[in-house]
Amino acid sequence: ADNALEVLEGINDPHFTTEIARYNLELNMDPSPLEGRCFSEMHQTLRKFLQKAEREAKKRGTHILLTGILPTISYKHLKLDYMCPRQRYYVLNDAIKALRKSEFNLHIKGVDEVNLLHDSILFEGCNTSFQAHLQIDPEDFVDSYNWAQAIAGPILASAVNSPLLLGKELWSETRIALFTQSVDTRKSSYQLNQREARVSFGSSWARGTAVDIFRDNVVRFRSLVTSDLGRDSLEELADGNIPKLRALALHNGTVYRWNRPCYGVGNGKPHLRIENRYIPSGPSTSDEIANFMFWVGVMRGRPKKYDRIDQKIHFKDVKANFFNAARYGMATQFYWDGKLIPSDRLILDELLPMAYRGLYSMNVAPEDAEHYLSIVEQRVQGQTGARWMVNSFRNLRKRLKTSDALRALTVTIHHNQEKGYPASVWPVMFHHPEVEIEKDKYVFQRMTREVFSVHEKDSAALVVKMMEWKHINHVPVVNGNNDLTGLLTSTDVSKLTIDEHHQSVKSIVIKGVITIDAYAMVEEARRSMETHGIHCLPVTYEGRLVGILTDKDI
Repeated sequence: ADNALEVLEGINDPHFTTEIARYNLELNMDPSPLEGRCFSEMHQTLRKFLQKAEREAKKRGTHILLTGILPTISYKHLKLDYMCPRQRYYVLNDAIKALRKSEFNLHIKGVDEVNLLHDSILFEGCNTSFQAHLQIDPEDFVDSYNWAQAIAGPILASAVNSPLLLGKELWSETRIALFTQSVDTRKSSYQLNQREARVSFGSSWARGTAVDIFRDNVVRFRSLVTSDLGRDSLEELADGNIPKLRALALHNGTVYRWNRPCYGVGNGKPHLRIENRYIPSGPSTSDEIANFMFWVGVMRGRPKKYDRIDQKIHFKDVKANFFNAARYGMATQFYWDGKLIPSDRLILDELLPMAYRGLYSMNVAPEDAEHYLSIVEQRVQGQTGARWMVNSFRNLRKRLKTSDALRALTVTIHHNQEKGYPASVWPVMFHHPEVEIEKDKYVFQRMTREVFSVHEKDSAALVVKMMEWKHINHVPVVNGNNDLTGLLTSTDVSKLTIDEHHQSVKSIVIKGVITIDAYAMVEEARRSMETHGIHCLPVTYEGRLVGILTDKDI
């Protein structure tokens, strides 16, 4: 949906704000002391906020969905038309494009592969996360920050739920690769580029104090945006006030570390926090709070033996753990304490008991700890959100076209979220009657996406043989720019003379081919076929071939 601003206006609550795309909203919760029933109280508040948002969305024919990557996002939704009309997003987009001096290249290889050139940072709009903040004692900040890095891999493995992008099955948590590339200011070149990406896990253990981490960011990354910052911070301090360090906050907001250090002032008190940015949104509020509790518990339950973790584990092993978890989820094996350990054993035998100890030491209510940590345990022993989505998608694809399978997934995610079920108990899908019996559809929902096309310079004889081998009746013909230039049909091929077999495809192809737009209605395509007496229509989007629709598809 492209009506986030209208929904936001209807919600009329300062806890909600815009995000980069017209189909994103951001909700900011109030901080809470880490004690008692804080997690269940936060869960209750979160549900109330989302119920309010859902009521306003429904008035506008829209629903609120929690998910790392919305399955039904298509290339259309990555265009600038879908950027939220707020100046700061356009400024950020222009600043990053100016630094890159080239288009954005998205290339993610998993089970399938996505390889796209794009002209804006709106890939970022595909990512929605559940960002957790934990206040840290300044004296222990660097040790705690390094510990947050060390545990990131297994925490992520238990929380993955974003395996699909643009109908392709990629990483268990595809957001990690997607967000890294969506705001990358580095330009590709023939030279070895040693600069770090703005979205990164880091390149080494933190040293010194929190100030050194902020200094390192300032040295490594240029300022992208500026603003009226008010009075100088040193003048504020000299007057006995607590400076908000607006310039630091503005710069820090454009350096997207998966564990990000933050400075803030709350209720007149300055503090330091670690922001966990790698946990995905959803797939239910129960899963989100459970992920938050698991992370906080392990952070607070760090045993003495893991103090100065930077002297006990090589940083590159920790970094490899994180990216392996993003790729493989619970199938990951982790380098931990000098050994290679399966993810379930590390989480169940070491990290979950550690989380319980950490939470109890903070006087978190035992019934809260047992309830939410058991959700993590059930995911580890059963299925994560990513596993549910992959298994359901594969089953649905046996009966449905890709776009319908993605829509069926989305409908079911929303249904399960409204019921409040955690992902570990979601039944794997095999069919979805409502989507299957729908009559009114867009062409892209019925077309075949994996199109067998040929180049106009190809040998006609070879193309004829390929059509025979693959039992294909319609073959689009493209030029070097992948522009559609014609169509070959089995009827046309059967009429070719011997001499024509020795020519190129360009010389025998039918020109002026009739096409249909991907976002036209199927009924329009049916009428076009009947009017022209044809059995197939190449499908285009912005002039490029994206699929093929036959009378059998209709």
